[in-house]
Amino acid sequence: MLDTHPVLFDLVIIGVGLFSGCFGSMLGLGGGAILIPILTSVLGVDVKSAIAASLVAVVATSGGAALVRGRDAMSNYRVATLLELAAGVGAIVGAVVATIISGHALTLLFGLSLLATAVFSWQSKSDSETLLAQSRLAKTLELDGVEETSDGPRVYHIQRVAEGFGLMSIAGMLSGMLGIGSGAFKVLAMDSCMRMPFRVSTITSNFMIGITAASGVMVYLRGGMVDPTLAGPVLIGIVPGAIVGSWLVPKVKVATLKKLFLVVILLIGLQMIVKGAREILP
Repeated sequence: MLDTHPVLFDLVIIGVGLFSGCFGSMLGLGGGAILIPILTSVLGVDVKSAIAASLVAVVATSGGAALVRGRDAMSNYRVATLLELAAGVGAIVGAVVATIISGHALTLLFGLSLLATAVFSWQSKSDSETLLAQSRLAKTLELDGVEETSDGPRVYHIQRVAEGFGLMSIAGMLSGMLGIGSGAFKVLAMDSCMRMPFRVSTITSNFMIGITAASGVMVYLRGGMVDPTLAGPVLIGIVPGAIVGSWLVPKVKVATLKKLFLVVILLIGLQMIVKGAREILP
């Protein structure tokens, strides 16, 4: 077993962090959706310890992504700041709930949440080239932005602000409960509900997930569930991975990003559902 060889175990964790950070940053997931299944299913890490380490890593991933993409027009900070009011409170509530329920239930819930995201993402019909009408609330809050495309800058108008705000409270709860940064749900809400371009959604999500995760990780720190021997190697790998992934975002076609997004969360979700069901059912 790897846990009998500490150095080898740390190197494997660093490698897992690098992989998770790169793809998580590219897809706006924050890395936790990839990191936690590998830690629990492949390396045998306790799910609550994996969730706590993932939340710490998500904060670092968000910072690493911001170093690359944080200052250009692809980051909509006004939308991010507004939505984080809901997501931050939700993350604290979710983290408290996670300390109470069993690890097996968390595993099953993790898989179901990702599977639901895959279904909604498949049904999504956004990224239309047609310029949508300007929302009165979005105009008042100055939420609209500009996307850089191959044909030059393209203005987009944010839609359904209130619905997006409500979805973010749910995303925050899932983040604190499951340690995934809730990037999948943030991207889905901004892309499908608020009609923000997918590429802009992933980049804005990378900024938001760190704030959401920081709200949830406080609960795990107070409960003594953050294992530095696990979180340390994860951080060493996930930060450079996030930087590389954010650098790749504008270089990959939107259609390709969406396909990757769907396939990754679908496979991981199914795997975690099977794992959780086996542990719960007699």
